[in-house]
Amino acid sequence: MSAVKHRLTAPAPGWTTDTDVVVVGSGVAGLTVALNVRKAGLRAMVVTKAMLDDGSTRWAQGGIAAALGEGDTPGQHLADTLVAGVGLCDEDAVRTLVTEGPDAVRRLIAVGAAFDRGEDGGVLLTREGGHHRDRIAHAGGDATGAEISRALVAAVRADPGIELIEHALVLDLLTDAGGHAAGLTLHVMGEGARDGVGAVRARAVVLATGGMGQVFSATTNPAVSTGDGVALALRAGAEVTDLEFVQFHPTVLWLGPDAEGQQPLVSEAVRGEGAHLVDADGVRFMTGQHELAELAPRDIVAKAITRRMQLNATDHMYLDGRHFGAAMWEHRFPTILASCRAHGIDPVTEPIPVAPAAHYASGGVRTDTRGRTSVPGLYACGEVACTGVHGANRLASNSLLEGLVFAERIAADLTARHTAGELPERVVDAASARAARPVPLPAPEARAEIQRLMSGGAGVLRSAASMAATARGLALLAEHARTDAAEEKPADPRVETWEAANLLLVADALVTAATQRGETRGCHWREDFPERDDAHWQRHLITTLTASGGPVSTPEEP
Repeated sequence: MSAVKHRLTAPAPGWTTDTDVVVVGSGVAGLTVALNVRKAGLRAMVVTKAMLDDGSTRWAQGGIAAALGEGDTPGQHLADTLVAGVGLCDEDAVRTLVTEGPDAVRRLIAVGAAFDRGEDGGVLLTREGGHHRDRIAHAGGDATGAEISRALVAAVRADPGIELIEHALVLDLLTDAGGHAAGLTLHVMGEGARDGVGAVRARAVVLATGGMGQVFSATTNPAVSTGDGVALALRAGAEVTDLEFVQFHPTVLWLGPDAEGQQPLVSEAVRGEGAHLVDADGVRFMTGQHELAELAPRDIVAKAITRRMQLNATDHMYLDGRHFGAAMWEHRFPTILASCRAHGIDPVTEPIPVAPAAHYASGGVRTDTRGRTSVPGLYACGEVACTGVHGANRLASNSLLEGLVFAERIAADLTARHTAGELPERVVDAASARAARPVPLPAPEARAEIQRLMSGGAGVLRSAASMAATARGLALLAEHARTDAAEEKPADPRVETWEAANLLLVADALVTAATQRGETRGCHWREDFPERDDAHWQRHLITTLTASGGPVSTPEEP
């Protein structure tokens, strides 16, 4: 791979800086990489889209899964993960996750993360969907992500060898003449020496940009989750995989039929503690659906809720935890209690209205177990990556663990390369950067239209017809952008149009893969292909961009 193939339309960099390893993202994955490469004496720079503590990690409520409890084993955690992944997990990657996970959590505790503990001083563990053991460690009741983020941010701020660039949107990858990652371009939203578009030169680039939930109208993801890392990787010629497997969290606080953007999550841990899913008549509809009832894997619960909504001609169900009592709500789930009450709902005295919403991308930039992508020198970890751990449906609370474990593995790989002299300074190949085809930018209002199209045709329920309509709508938006650029009235290059371009690209790639996968598996639900088809589809779809910039998905060889 000799050059970046496509790039966002943007001004030339007005400033340049350099580091050894540039990490894009400030969640558990990105900050863990930065802290660990520092141990090898490498300089690290963390680029984050908002403030350092505004990564997706802080929104994680339930906890982090690891075999820490008495009687639990990595083997049992492995088995539960493989079942949830419905035949598409990479077993070696899962085994890496579950065997290295417990010690990785202990190292996180050593950094300063304070998990909830019992009277005996041991870490308290609970259960979530798909787990046959209590193995979810939590903090602050239901504020696990916030506590992990707090501890890691404090450690990063205390290390003078880690440089920070906040309020920065990453744009595109830079490479050297051999096609090795050599840095990136970015836009800093602020004033000062680093203002506007600039470039960071580096020996290696790590993507830890989180998810792409904002491609749908209703999501648990923050507003910054616009698929920037996946879009950058695709434009750079990298392989992405499993994009069709978007997990819709079953229990998101329903705020009305017109609610859009980030929606409040009602953690699966609420069901883990015994809350019931009921319809408007108070009937528990998960009983008999699965051996674990409300604690079945998320794809099964989301489908059951959707079916019940269709049957009852309504747009939400209810989560009933009234039997918990006020003391338990206040102690175990203070964040959820406050969020519900802020929206006029009191879980102590009434059931919580809930509906599925886009939550987690099981797919992403394809990596090996060292976090290496198909572009030399470009790594990925956390939700932006596809390590093969999640398969067709992520097991609850495996996401924080995956980010933690594979971030440590990336840092170990970079350390080993540095020690072996395989991480030299890189010279950006300016000719290749100039030769990359600029991507026309959609107007900012395209974002809402992309979300409407995706929620309507590529959400929980999909069919060939619904996705064809979605694909036509996305193609029309791309055509408008090309026409405006050709007629010399292009959209201004700025954060809103760059984000719209990223959303349009990942939406197109997702629909391309989902259209091709003619079966129902995990969180990919085809009404026109309602059965799982192992003979044809127990394989991954690898998505790349063509020379014209359109996505194409190719089945992996069995």
